[in-house]
Amino acid sequence: MTIEAIQEELIDEFSMFDDWMQRYEYMIDLGKSLPLIDEKLKTDDKLIKGCQSKVWLNSEMKNDKIIFTADSDAIITKGIIAVLVRVFSNQEPQAILDADTDFIDEIGLKEHLSPTRANGLVSMIKQMKMYALAYQTQANS
Repeated sequence: MTIEAIQEELIDEFSMFDDWMQRYEYMIDLGKSLPLIDEKLKTDDKLIKGCQSKVWLNSEMKNDKIIFTADSDAIITKGIIAVLVRVFSNQEPQAILDADTDFIDEIGLKEHLSPTRANGLVSMIKQMKMYALAYQTQANS
């Protein structure tokens, strides 16, 4: 499934809810289904800088696609990274680099986050794109 198709799916899912409390609950549920990072990989070098909560992100290259696993010590943050893992995992590096993240505005996520969580969201996206860039560079050399 393409990144755009997954984003459309998320927009549809979030539009089913009338208020933000329901959307938060849905995000928390998404966090519970997150492909969790191996406990051994919860190291400082896997922590995303710029997040108020602890967020660990790992990536592996399998069959020319990046597989992300993650975890967080905060339930809302875990939901946010779960949304991003769903969008960007199992995608080729170039697709991740080319992807826009307008869907975040469309589901209303950014405007309903505290400034520190919004900064964390930006840091998560940046880190995922950095991994994609690293794999893309490796593939081209």
